[in-house]
Amino acid sequence: MVAKKVCIVGSGNFGCAMAKIIARNTARHADFETGVTMWMFEEMVEHKGIEKKLSEVFNETHENVKYLPGVELPSNIKAEPDLKKAVEAADIYIWVLPHQFVPKIVSSMGPIKPGAVSVSLIKGGLELEGGKLGLCSDLLRKLLGHSVSVLMGANVANEMATDQFCEATLGCREIEHQAMLLKLFNCLTFHVQAVDDIAAVELCGALKNVVALGAGFCDGLDFGGNTKAAIIRIGLAEMMDFIRFFFPEAKDATFFESCGVADLITTCFGGRNRKCAEAFIRGKGAKTWTDVEKELLNGQKLQGTLTAEELWPVMKQHDLFGRLPLFTMIYQIAFEGKAADCIVKLPANTRTLCKHVTGKQRGERCRKHVRNNSPVLLLLGLLFVAGRAAGYCHAVKLTAPAFSALGGRPALRCSLTA
Repeated sequence: MVAKKVCIVGSGNFGCAMAKIIARNTARHADFETGVTMWMFEEMVEHKGIEKKLSEVFNETHENVKYLPGVELPSNIKAEPDLKKAVEAADIYIWVLPHQFVPKIVSSMGPIKPGAVSVSLIKGGLELEGGKLGLCSDLLRKLLGHSVSVLMGANVANEMATDQFCEATLGCREIEHQAMLLKLFNCLTFHVQAVDDIAAVELCGALKNVVALGAGFCDGLDFGGNTKAAIIRIGLAEMMDFIRFFFPEAKDATFFESCGVADLITTCFGGRNRKCAEAFIRGKGAKTWTDVEKELLNGQKLQGTLTAEELWPVMKQHDLFGRLPLFTMIYQIAFEGKAADCIVKLPANTRTLCKHVTGKQRGERCRKHVRNNSPVLLLLGLLFVAGRAAGYCHAVKLTAPAFSALGGRPALRCSLTA
């Protein structure tokens, strides 16, 4: 078998953290060429008092001194600022850059090798085409003309880069690609589970950033844990409702993979969207989102606000405002000047994480879910155990992705029978 060449398209904070995992795996699996090329947008940085090109500094030091300082990446990664040279003859493309740049990047790439495949780590990029919701992976599939899988999960880049345990979910329909891609991503500190539910995996990765804005609003108002927990729960319910509206075939279990509830937990307690939303509220109208982004993100891009803006016309066209009151309120606070404390003035909430059924149907469904180890009931039934595990995480100073992982897939592996 001919070893496959891997190219990472993007070199920011998350891209470099993922590159560290990928490069280690290409070095230990014969399925891949050892060397990994990473396309790096060229910019000037000051390094040891001298202004130099970022790609040159990276290739000399194996450190992205601007976006992931203090972390040495494997020596088999080469930064290439020339896009056409970076992607030339690649068999596997890993996409990890802000979604708004995708069309321009693809149009500048040149010929794509026949038989190549892509994996998108991009969160966001929603659009309506003829009333149908289009995803960023759909756009990549259309532009590239080949198979596109997705990888999402509770993955804070700085923690991944220091080898702290976390998980991710690979959304991949082609069985023949799953084993190869799992070899590329899975390792001792980064556990990857493959599912075929691409739309749900990808949309969870996008929508959780909107919910994280709501969590950040709570922090900016100095609300406590109870309030944030309520926002997270309502947010998860609305994520599920939105996804099922456009993709009714979405599977319950997907929402309880790392891409779903675990990523939502991590993002609402850690990530850049929560942090910027808190700063936006504390600014009391004196700072725009652009101001906050420039002040806090060191050149990185905020995705939650972009996704909220993309959601708005979709919700409007399909009359989803009443059905998704939290998403609606988050947008109005972020962009229409609504008072931030309205985040807790939602309509009386009867929403649950299960479909609405009553009486005998509900009893039978519950019994069926228990027999099938439904993730919803397992999560409830194992809440005490997960709480104990979370305590152990804190005791040994594990962080949000590890915490959310212990509350997620390992718990789902426990056996529960009716």
